[in-house]
Amino acid sequence: MNFKAAQAIVLTLVGCMLNNVFLEYIIKLDPGSGHLITFCQFLFIALHGFIFTSKFGTVKPKITLRDYMTLVVFFFTTSVVNNWAFAFNIPVPLHMIFRAGSLIANMILGIVILKRRYTLEKYVSVALITLGIIICTLYSTKPKQTACYDCDPDAINVPGEVPADHFFWWVIGIILLTGALLLSAGMGIFQEQLYKRHGKHPQEALYYTHLYPIPGFLIYSSSLLEHAAIANNSEAFNIPFLNLEMPIIWGFLLLNVITQFLCISNVYVLTTECTSLTVTLVITLRKFFSLLFSIIYFQNPFTAAHWVGTIMVFSGTLMFSETHHKLKELIAPSPKTQKKE
Repeated sequence: MNFKAAQAIVLTLVGCMLNNVFLEYIIKLDPGSGHLITFCQFLFIALHGFIFTSKFGTVKPKITLRDYMTLVVFFFTTSVVNNWAFAFNIPVPLHMIFRAGSLIANMILGIVILKRRYTLEKYVSVALITLGIIICTLYSTKPKQTACYDCDPDAINVPGEVPADHFFWWVIGIILLTGALLLSAGMGIFQEQLYKRHGKHPQEALYYTHLYPIPGFLIYSSSLLEHAAIANNSEAFNIPFLNLEMPIIWGFLLLNVITQFLCISNVYVLTTECTSLTVTLVITLRKFFSLLFSIIYFQNPFTAAHWVGTIMVFSGTLMFSETHHKLKELIAPSPKTQKKE
């Protein structure tokens, strides 16, 4: 493994775990800030790509505008819906576990659209993932505690008091996550066909899939302004070494955007520098480590049932990617592989 690949693995794991930390800080302070988070992430990556990938618009794209616009519709909708789900009583650990089930959606669309057939092992792995998600979903219906700094302390956390419409909005959140899961799978199939026709251009794709959707945020302008105002009015904190004050939500948002770029850009590097085994392991490990870190650091409720569900989801993911077969091949190559070498 070369230095560039090793560096990308470390930066992917570190970037994704830190990104989830800052995301959870923001969500705890302002649960409805999903659109603002998505907009800031898209804007930062688009500005970076404009400077370093397109060289201020002087480098022509290798893939056509029409193809990129189709990809953008998938990508923009998926990103917005995923972040929007936080406003519907969806806790961060459940969100992370649910998104780990993207293999289910890929298999369904692969069978329906591409007429693919899978081995028994594939179906078993999908069953494990599905059951794991159902277990985690059922045990994550407890309402989240809402921060309230001006409320009467005796009126907060009254046992047995659950908002009447909590379950309804939680179901809406689950429906949104399911839709985002299917959209993400559709985007993966489209990308697969796109790269077959035009070749792989990871940095270009990263840039244009974040640039073209930006006008779409006009639809959410009222939400963006509302939550930007909430961020402006959040508690101020002093920036170390600079002796400057900044609203705390904007501080967490800046760190979230930077770590998101660090994570996603290095995932793209991995796809060009590493084998599929390495990429699969890194992506699976980053989800698992991010989940564990979120639970331990933020003391999120995590029961024995959650652990069972989590183990099933990630075991199924590794089984689906045939990681155990590939590891066995690496440790003890088959006679055919040895002859080729």
